[in-house]
Amino acid sequence: MGFLGLLRQNRNYRWLWTGQVVSEVGDHFNNIAVFSLAIAMTKSGLVVAGIMLSRAIPMMLAGPIAGVLLDRMDRKRLMIISDLIRFVVALLFVATVTYRQNWLLYVLSGMLMFASPFFTSGRAAILPNIASREELHAANSLTQATQWTTVALGSFLAGATAAQFGYELAFILNAFSFLFSAFCVSQLRSPTGAFRAQRRDLSEDKVVRPWHEYSEGLRYMRSNPLLLGIALVGVGWATGGGAAQILFSLFGEIVFDRGPSGIGMMWGCSGCGLVAGAIVAHKIGKTISFAAYKRLVTVSYLVHGGAYVIFSQMPTFGGALLFIAISRFSVAIASVLNFSEMLKHVADEYRGRVFSTMETMSWSMQMLSMTAAGAASDHYTPRAIGAVAGVLSATTGIFWAMANWSGKLPEPPIGDVDPEDIEVHGDDKA
Repeated sequence: MGFLGLLRQNRNYRWLWTGQVVSEVGDHFNNIAVFSLAIAMTKSGLVVAGIMLSRAIPMMLAGPIAGVLLDRMDRKRLMIISDLIRFVVALLFVATVTYRQNWLLYVLSGMLMFASPFFTSGRAAILPNIASREELHAANSLTQATQWTTVALGSFLAGATAAQFGYELAFILNAFSFLFSAFCVSQLRSPTGAFRAQRRDLSEDKVVRPWHEYSEGLRYMRSNPLLLGIALVGVGWATGGGAAQILFSLFGEIVFDRGPSGIGMMWGCSGCGLVAGAIVAHKIGKTISFAAYKRLVTVSYLVHGGAYVIFSQMPTFGGALLFIAISRFSVAIASVLNFSEMLKHVADEYRGRVFSTMETMSWSMQMLSMTAAGAASDHYTPRAIGAVAGVLSATTGIFWAMANWSGKLPEPPIGDVDPEDIEVHGDDKA
C-alpha cells in the first residue's frame, strides 16, 4: 500500500500522523534553540553534553515505568497526558532566555524527556492496533519517514527562526505543538472504547510488583534472538550515535562558525538523508526476503559509519553536509526494516515493554557516548571525536554479520496475538 492510500483510507492513522508532523517539527525548535543558546553562553561542548545527559538519564529511568504502564493502561490516554505535561514544561523554557543558567536548561530538559517515552513507545505499541496487516509496513515506513522529515524541516525552520526572531518564539512554538498533538491523539477511535493491550494474565501479584512484570518483558525479548539482535544493534549504533548528537552543534557553531543556522543545516541535511533512506526501505521492504534483509542491515551500518568518518574530516561545509546525509541515508534503511520486523513479531501484550526497553537501552548507551564525547571535546578536536564515533557505529554491522553468519538470527513466528484479531481499522466510515 502507498502512503497516500494509507492516509486516505485509515482515519485513525491520519490523525496520529497529523499530530506527529506538528509535534516533531516543534521538537526541533526546542533542540536547536537549547543547543544554540548553550553554545552561545559557554562555547563549551561539555555543556552541550550536560544537556544531552540531562535528557538521556530521565528518559532511561522513565522507560521501564512507561513500558509497564503502556501494557496495563489505555495507551491513548497515557499519550495525551504525556503531551499535556510536555506542553507545560516546554513553555517554561522561555524563562531560560532571560535567566541564563545552565542548571535551568538541565532541569527543564530532564522534565521534558522524562515524559517522552510514554508517548513515543505508546505510539509504537498502538500502531499495529490502528493499521491492518496489509497496512502495517506502509504505516511504519511513513511514521519513520515523517519522523526524519521533521528533523530536516524542523531543523531548517528552527535555525532560521532562532537566528531571526530569537529563542522565545522557538520555545513557544514547541510548546503549542504538544497541545496540537494531544488534540490529534484524542481523535483516535476504538470499537472497545480504549486502546488497552490484550492481556492473558494480570494477577494481583503483578499489579503490586511491577518489576516482575517488566522482567517478564525482558525474558520475552531474550527468548527471541531476532528481537534481542535488533535491540543490540541499537546499542551498537549508540556507541557513536550519542557523540553525534553533540558533534552537530560543535561542527555548526565552532568548526564551520555558522551559528544556529549552521546547526540547523547540519540537522536538516541529516533529516534529508533519513527521509530518502526511509523511502527506499519502504520500496525494498515490500519484496525483500528475510535473508536479504539481514545482509542489507550489515551493509547499511558499514556504509553509515564510513560516511560519518568522511563527514568528520571534510574541509568544506557543503562536503560535510553531503556525507552526513549519506550516513543517515544508510542507517535509515536498516532502521525501517528492523522496526518492520519488530511490529510483525512482537505480541500485543508485550509491545509497551519491548519498545520502551529498546529505547532505554539505546539512550543508556548514548548517555555514555555523549559523556565521553563531551569530556573529550575539551582535549581533542571535533574532527577527531567524529572519526572515532564513525568507527564505533560501523562495528555494529560487523557484529550483526557475525551473528547472522553463525545462524543466531533465525526468523521468528508472527506475534502470538493475531493482528487481525485486535486491529482497529480507521476508515472514514468509522
